[in-house]
Amino acid sequence: MVLKTFVSSLVLHNPHKQERLKSKSSPQDFVAVTVMHYYTHGRNGDFVLRSPLILGHEASGIITALGPSTSHSGLRVGQKVALEVGIACRECRYCLDRGNGTESTNGPRYNLCENMRFCSSAKTFPHLDGTLQGRMNHPVELLHPVPDRCSYEVAALAEPLAVVLHASRRTNFTATANPKVCVIGSGAVGLLACSLSIALGASVVTAIDIDDAKLKFARKVVGVTNTWQVPRGSGPPPTDKDEAVKRSREMAEMALEDFGMRRGDGFDIVFECTGVESCIQMAIFMARPGSRVALVGMGTPVGYIPLSSSALREVDLIGVFRYANCYPEALSLLGSGKLPGIEKMVTQRFPIEDTERAFETLRRGRGDNGELVVKVMVDVTTSQPATLIQNGRAMVPPELA
Repeated sequence: MVLKTFVSSLVLHNPHKQERLKSKSSPQDFVAVTVMHYYTHGRNGDFVLRSPLILGHEASGIITALGPSTSHSGLRVGQKVALEVGIACRECRYCLDRGNGTESTNGPRYNLCENMRFCSSAKTFPHLDGTLQGRMNHPVELLHPVPDRCSYEVAALAEPLAVVLHASRRTNFTATANPKVCVIGSGAVGLLACSLSIALGASVVTAIDIDDAKLKFARKVVGVTNTWQVPRGSGPPPTDKDEAVKRSREMAEMALEDFGMRRGDGFDIVFECTGVESCIQMAIFMARPGSRVALVGMGTPVGYIPLSSSALREVDLIGVFRYANCYPEALSLLGSGKLPGIEKMVTQRFPIEDTERAFETLRRGRGDNGELVVKVMVDVTTSQPATLIQNGRAMVPPELA
């Protein structure tokens, strides 16, 4: 008899300090590590860590047990699923309202739930532990079946893909025929935005970043139309806010000129995926009149933004916060083969025992031998026997026997 097995979890007490805790109850195999703000700074934008927190919010795994009231779910023990990790109250106006902008989200905007609890987020207190643990309980309605052709690793990408899918819906992407798309920031989310844009029929997809290795990945693996590297060594950022905006405008004009776009032209849709103030400024200047800028990245709680350039050209600035009603389509896309480069976006893999090394690798942006880091996965399985507690008795999950 061969058992698939699981271990304890990793919890963040302070930035850079993690300790093992006792494992909880229902396993997942792979967790994508994208919580660097908490790991490095103990906060993510306005969300500040107030107590120890298990990190991780991108996960897939198998169901080891189902509660007695879940027969309606259609799920079964042993089934491979992806975890949607935002637990909405299902009672507030955002969870119930089917008007007020819900046409862009295919249903209630529960991502704005007044009582939302999100795994590994410090937005609410007490915090809700994340997915960097071998076993956890989770609401059955937030377990989504994974297509057969999806690996656990690819299925874990459903969470960041849901973010950019939500952003694309918010920009009314599919209502624009063959849009020209610019993606600022070529990290994992930015690259997924590039891949999704190609899959949705963009005529041009342009990636912008300061890191040439990421842009090379965008060209050769994802297949974007063109790339533009933000010049390095241009001196420290101006201390004067207006001078900083002027520099961002100059960068945008340089890029548009290199793309052969005439003055006053630009992109139909811009995905800003960094959250960096200068990049948000640049995104506005990269957009053509009457277009949309999706603010996907987080990290700048208070920004100095050229609102006149946006307002006078009717460039819509669209907020993007997580996602709603996106997981089924995201998983369908992941299993469709239509997303270029998706299988190669996981560039490093670590066992849970090496989670801190995984975080440090992601923080550096380079592997031990200088290789590019796009997406880091932590495998939370180990060699310790897994048990479930049922009616006060320990038992081996039957589908793992």
